Amino acid sequence: MARTTPHQVQDPPLYRRIATQLLGELRDGTVPPGERLPGERRLAEHYGVSRETVRQALEVLRREGMVATDRRGSHAALPGEPVRAPSGLAFPVGAATAVAADRATVAWETPPPEHAEALGLAPHRPTLVHRYESAGAGGRRTAVTSFSAVALAEVEELARYRERADGTASAQLWRAYDWMRRAGLTLHHRDSITPLANSPAVRVTRRVHDQYARPLEITDLVLDDQQGALVYEFTLPADGSTAAPRSPRGPAAR
Repeated sequence: MARTTPHQVQDPPLYRRIATQLLGELRDGTVPPGERLPGERRLAEHYGVSRETVRQALEVLRREGMVATDRRGSHAALPGEPVRAPSGLAFPVGAATAVAADRATVAWETPPPEHAEALGLAPHRPTLVHRYESAGAGGRRTAVTSFSAVALAEVEELARYRERADGTASAQLWRAYDWMRRAGLTLHHRDSITPLANSPAVRVTRRVHDQYARPLEITDLVLDDQQGALVYEFTLPADGSTAAPRSPRGPAAR
């Protein structure tokens, strides 16, 4: 019968190991300070353990002051800069900066048919629709955004607008992408540009989905601007593979 020597150390319990892994992700910036953590179910799937194990791991980190929990869930409590929106990904697409637009409203209504199809909504089913208008020396731009049932179910800040979405009150949603990330969603977007027939204007269509390929929102932006330029930013991966455009930043005076 094998004997355990005084120098042998038993492996830490599973919840401790999960706490250590999660702490590593907090420290390396995978989950930035102040960012909301994914829910227990998603963490359990991520680490391949039960929700009870995740719950125990979070309790360990709470006792050590690495995680804080409030009514909105758990978030990283390590010191550092709060999470900020990635450069170039402004809401809505075409907004030059994340500031108040000339006019921005929301309505609870049936979205355009192409939006309903892209979001997987049944015909004539209403959803949250955001409208943005801006006009100035650089030209005029209008954007219509429709949000999916997934976005409204998982992003608390967006869901709150349903009760006051009358199409008249001002509704600045420039933090919409930040709210989505705080809800544990990883954002992927694809932008397409189409010239409008017999017009100097162009249409930019952005589709955003999460890490599970679920649609979150679709935006159609019309740019009537003969002076500005539609600027795209590219990031070249270290391995030299082909990079996709990050996002349009809209016409802007340089």
